[in-house]
Amino acid sequence: MDLDANRSLIVAALAQISVGDRAALQTVYRLTSPKLFGVALRILGERSEAEDVLQEIYLTVWRKASAFDPTRASPITWLVAIARNRAIDRLRAAGRNRRMETIETATDVADPAPGADSALEEDEANAKLHVCLDALAERERTALRAAFFDGNTYEELAARMRVPLGTMKSTIRRAMIKLKACLEQ
Repeated sequence: MDLDANRSLIVAALAQISVGDRAALQTVYRLTSPKLFGVALRILGERSEAEDVLQEIYLTVWRKASAFDPTRASPITWLVAIARNRAIDRLRAAGRNRRMETIETATDVADPAPGADSALEEDEANAKLHVCLDALAERERTALRAAFFDGNTYEELAARMRVPLGTMKSTIRRAMIKLKACLEQ
């Protein structure tokens, strides 16, 4: 299914959710949960917390689907905003609990921030990664980014790019080999 069809399906399902259609909520969940789980996981850094937040996201969608306006935002933008806000709310709630500990526990807490030299090395590695990604052919770059940065499956990418599954797997494998060679230079 292509992106426009997915978008239309999600928009229609959100409209149905606003009138209490549970099947529509299942459709939205099926089409969006991997992406929204990824957003929550990136923010929270803990799988169990992200799973809890994912449940909260869809409860919010169930209650507030009528607030979605397709003329103001794409459905995925609206859903990602909900996911982001729920995850940040969870972080803030956890932060408040940690602040209630006694001051004596502060000596046991290490500073997790990287040193300046580590940050500089990471910036250089990120710059090299972007240069190497940009050196790939457009099709390889698009497939690789969609698979590893957006969390799409090989099957989803093959359908979206209208190629056989084996071709998509080969495309991504070749792209990874080229990327690795470039990064090792």
